[in-house]
Amino acid sequence: MIVITLVLCAVLAFVFYVYMSKRALANTLTVLAIVGMLTSIFFMVKNDHDHYGLHNVTTTSTQKIYSASPSKQLPMMIYQSIGTANKHQVYVYKTSADAKKTSHTKAKVTTKNVVKRTTGANRIVTKKVYREYKSDLYSFWFGLSGNGHKYVKETNTIYVNKDWTVLSATQAKKLQKLTSSKAFQAKQKTAATAYVKQQVMAAMTKNPSLSAAEQKKVTKQAAAAYQAQAMQQLIKQVKAE
Repeated sequence: MIVITLVLCAVLAFVFYVYMSKRALANTLTVLAIVGMLTSIFFMVKNDHDHYGLHNVTTTSTQKIYSASPSKQLPMMIYQSIGTANKHQVYVYKTSADAKKTSHTKAKVTTKNVVKRTTGANRIVTKKVYREYKSDLYSFWFGLSGNGHKYVKETNTIYVNKDWTVLSATQAKKLQKLTSSKAFQAKQKTAATAYVKQQVMAAMTKNPSLSAAEQKKVTKQAAAAYQAQAMQQLIKQVKAE
């Protein structure tokens, strides 16, 4: 409406000054029209620059997330740095367990991402801030300016379980390359065999009457423990590089 008021005041100022014969009245009305025009411009600038008539409104949404890693044994949250200063990161995840494509947080400087550990569900809580008109009156006057429901910023709080590994895209590629190499696999197999044998022997020394089923259980537990330990050591190595 304020745009219409501006145009109307400009037209009236011209009409009053040019077409009215009574100069005193014409000058008075012209001045009033110009004042109305200048007032409209003032509030339009204030609305656009100082967000006059607007206030911040926050909306909150929650999205359950799933690991972006193809390995079920190593759930992972991957991030990619944006720019050379490493001040902003884009986090990659899946929106369902069987999703073929990954999703990611927005690559904007107005987007802030915070990663927190949780014992609950893996999820992203997104808080978006918009500028909205304070009332219908402000909307009536400034609605045509397009400043209503204007995006300001957002914050993503990413909650991940303690069993998830958080790596950069570069680190994830290095980890994949290391674990898929034949030399690494052969070395791990030899070390795992020795570790499992040692654990079984220790268990049998402690309990000589250990049954075959119990030995099998110890073997399985030892193998899983070694694999987890070796992977954590490898992740630590990749992060340190």
